[in-house]
Amino acid sequence: MSEFEYKYLDKIKSPEDLKAIPKENISELCDEIRKFLIQTVEKNGGHLASNLGVVELTVAFHRIFDCPHDHLIFDVGHQSYIHKILTGRYENFDTLRRGGGISGFTKRSESEYDCFGAGHSSTSLSAALGFAISDKLSGSDAYTIAVLGDGAFTGGMIHEALNNCQKDLRLIMILNENEMSISRNIGRFARNLSKMRRKSGYFKAKRFTATVIKKIPFVGDKVFHSFLQMKKTIKNAMYGSIYFEDMGLYYLGPADGNNYNDVEELLKEAKKAGESVVIHLKTQKGKGYKPAEDNPGKYHSLPAKKLSENAVNENDRTGSCDNAGEEVSDNIKPENRAESFSGYFGNLISEMADKDDKICAITAAMSSGTGLDAFAARHKERFFDVGIAEEHAVTFAAGLAANGYKPVVAIYSTFLQRSYDQIIHDVALQNLPVVFCVDRAGLNSSDGATHHGIFDVAFMSEIPGLKIYAPVTYRGLEISLKKALSDTCPSAVRYPNGTENDIILQSFYKTHDEEITVRCDFEMGHRRVLIITHGRYASESVRAEHLLCSENISCGTVLCEYIRPYDSLADEISEILEKVNPEIVIFAEEEIKAGGFGMMLSETLREKGKLGGITWEIVAVDDDFVIQKTDEPIYKSAKISAEDVVRAVIKNI
Repeated sequence: MSEFEYKYLDKIKSPEDLKAIPKENISELCDEIRKFLIQTVEKNGGHLASNLGVVELTVAFHRIFDCPHDHLIFDVGHQSYIHKILTGRYENFDTLRRGGGISGFTKRSESEYDCFGAGHSSTSLSAALGFAISDKLSGSDAYTIAVLGDGAFTGGMIHEALNNCQKDLRLIMILNENEMSISRNIGRFARNLSKMRRKSGYFKAKRFTATVIKKIPFVGDKVFHSFLQMKKTIKNAMYGSIYFEDMGLYYLGPADGNNYNDVEELLKEAKKAGESVVIHLKTQKGKGYKPAEDNPGKYHSLPAKKLSENAVNENDRTGSCDNAGEEVSDNIKPENRAESFSGYFGNLISEMADKDDKICAITAAMSSGTGLDAFAARHKERFFDVGIAEEHAVTFAAGLAANGYKPVVAIYSTFLQRSYDQIIHDVALQNLPVVFCVDRAGLNSSDGATHHGIFDVAFMSEIPGLKIYAPVTYRGLEISLKKALSDTCPSAVRYPNGTENDIILQSFYKTHDEEITVRCDFEMGHRRVLIITHGRYASESVRAEHLLCSENISCGTVLCEYIRPYDSLADEISEILEKVNPEIVIFAEEEIKAGGFGMMLSETLREKGKLGGITWEIVAVDDDFVIQKTDEPIYKSAKISAEDVVRAVIKNI
């Protein structure tokens, strides 16, 4: 609940309460919503600019349509904050993006008003078709409304769905254009025509004309279609061909999406149309908040300013250096740290490209998120943002590699899933040296299940010939990237969200060799328990080690800086096993268990005869998407916390 009192917003418990507010007061309500959004998102983090841009649109929808009977589907789902506020979640909205709280995306299990969940782009229209066609088949009078940004049109799924749109559906597609210009709108006459096409009188005259012409005996339909063709020819001369009308869809707009009256008029007309409709709105990202208006990119997704003490514990790090005041190894100075692995990667690959004109960088509409803005500025001709088209990005990279270039494809782990077929068929099958930089690897608590990077190790471990590096320091990232670029096979370099972790630095990096290897946080000698891990999770493994040692159970942790090839990794681990002679080995990770690091490494060691006489167990995400049900650390929700590791050890003693 807000710390402020709002004249209208405080009264809205459901869309029915919204409909009771007089139209002349809607502008004031929209102002209240923007103020409340800014207050909440600046505290909890989240997508601010895009939500500020769709306030009028969302309010108008819920006043005209009857959700949840009518279906509202947001592309990605990150623009759904106002929708959530107006559908009974206002009082709990201060839990936004917190464990057990309001999701930052649409989520079916959260509310009956969220009819379709999303976290990836370009899925909305395919899903909307499913709803609209099933409603038609069942005889339902429900409408389906898909809200998609212009960026979604860079993803192939939208065009595949458009190609399958049926005209006779209660389907309304709202194109929310806030960055990319899609239509031409040239000259005063064209602007006036566009303005006229938003008036209710225009729509009434249009329907009346169609009715009169069609009633002309014998030739009515023919005359009407000739009239439509002539109208289209004139309009195309002023606007250019309109993509949607060329596909046989009823097109309305463009209109000012931040003008409530215009939006309401178009939604009402679309509702009356009796066919599939495209409404083209132009909105301003960050509307009503000048810092976000001036810099919408910066305010697209904000980190949390402050979290409750229980939101994230000291071992659940997704970017903070909680021990920043403590001493760290001399060879890695705090002042040399970048603000994130993504930022460090971006600067690093730019410097490498200064010396090697074969290096190219590819991203799928995430140049800032993956740190590639620096590369884009310095090497514009070798930087490629392909839009929301991960599949194309990978096959495009394969083409570059086949022709002698060194493509580096930077994609979040959760989005890399979309290109699995291309990684196998176009890259690995041809053994092409494409480098995949897998950002946001591991669990990511704030954005929830749609953004967890917990599957990439398992699905890449099944691909023949692909190497996997797992650096946890900036220096390790640099060495891994150099090795990957010199490989003659496909490689993946996976790294977490956020910065270096002090516990990992202090435990494993007294020195830093120029090799990607296996590191131990102990002197060689017998340990009763050995924890073998990789990535950011090493900090949790060290905590488990300390808990075990406090119970007089000797323990050590092994950190793997690379994962695959497993055969080479197993040889290094075998040498450590011989020196340590443990009774219990725990393979621990923050990824999915099935087919993952622990399962593959333990199987390789077993085949080599190195686990004979040793009790071993895997602690990993076990057949779950990891949804935080309470405000607790993400590792605890995933049942892979240090305490879970300790329990796994105790039961085997």
